[in-house]
Amino acid sequence: MSNRNVVKTYAPNCYYHVHTHGTSERQIYLDDADYRFFLSLFEQYLSKGNSVEVLAYCLMPNHFHLLLHQTANKNSVSRLMHSVTADYDRYFYNKYSRSGPLCEISYKTSQILSDEYLLHISRCIHLSPGEWIDYPNSSLRAYLYDDTPVWLNKTHIVGLYGSAVKYLKFLEDYQGANGR
Repeated sequence: MSNRNVVKTYAPNCYYHVHTHGTSERQIYLDDADYRFFLSLFEQYLSKGNSVEVLAYCLMPNHFHLLLHQTANKNSVSRLMHSVTADYDRYFYNKYSRSGPLCEISYKTSQILSDEYLLHISRCIHLSPGEWIDYPNSSLRAYLYDDTPVWLNKTHIVGLYGSAVKYLKFLEDYQGANGR
């Protein structure tokens, strides 16, 4: 059965939520160096003029979430994700002498069609970890403390909520309403 939330082609000037899980819920990041290497791949590939912007991310031990904006070329998201995941797989297999698929599928992608949903997905990504406010492998620090990697573009989300204080309240209100 086809999954209606999985994008097969990508369009210019569109937003996408990209995520995947480790095979059988296995961890795909085993230490801090693994998280750093995965994120360094975005800096490496995005510095080459790829037509994709990373707006938000959260790397959990057994999965990741990304919020991406494809600015121009058709299928730039696909090319970026293929490069990043292939390089990370090689790194992981070499470091840990493992074989077989690292993730259940390469990744799933859902298109985001409204500003409200874009803001909601950014919130879901940033609230993914239980201790979300201090979680080190998330872009939330960039939004709250201006600790922004050069390859992260937060202007789209900032334009929707305004200040860091308002975004934090937006996160806390949702968390409180959902009993987290």
